[in-house]
Amino acid sequence: MDIKEYAQEELAAQPIGYWSAEASRAVVGSLRAQLAVEQLTQPHWWTLNHVAGAPGTWSRAALAEKLVRFDDLGIDFGGVFDDLVARGWMTEEGGTLTLTEAGEAGRLRARERNVRVHEQMHQGIATEEYVAALNVLRRMIANLGGDSDLP
Repeated sequence: MDIKEYAQEELAAQPIGYWSAEASRAVVGSLRAQLAVEQLTQPHWWTLNHVAGAPGTWSRAALAEKLVRFDDLGIDFGGVFDDLVARGWMTEEGGTLTLTEAGEAGRLRARERNVRVHEQMHQGIATEEYVAALNVLRRMIANLGGDSDLP
């Protein structure tokens, strides 16, 4: 997709808050729409990935504490965990959350949907440009006293 070209001076005067928020809405909206096809929310996705990434190590409290950093909707993580258990995608034994085969299969289907969104988002953007854009945003965050480390 082509985008309109503007003079460097005109672009340099644009508010980064607007453009970073607009980019976030577009990216997050696309990801959420694809997760919804699997009847998942982003908190479901985060849960599935964390439990899959460190099998047998997550309690409800520890995982909720880890995930709250990513939450922009005031999510009840206990409800998300309950939903995944009720679906048969996750079990809880001895206070530890574990993915089932059905949960891993669902996670992999959702991952493929997310990969397609990422591929679409990266069209026409060289890896070097993408990395430069992230580093610029990270520097802005750090300059304003925020956490610019990778999640």
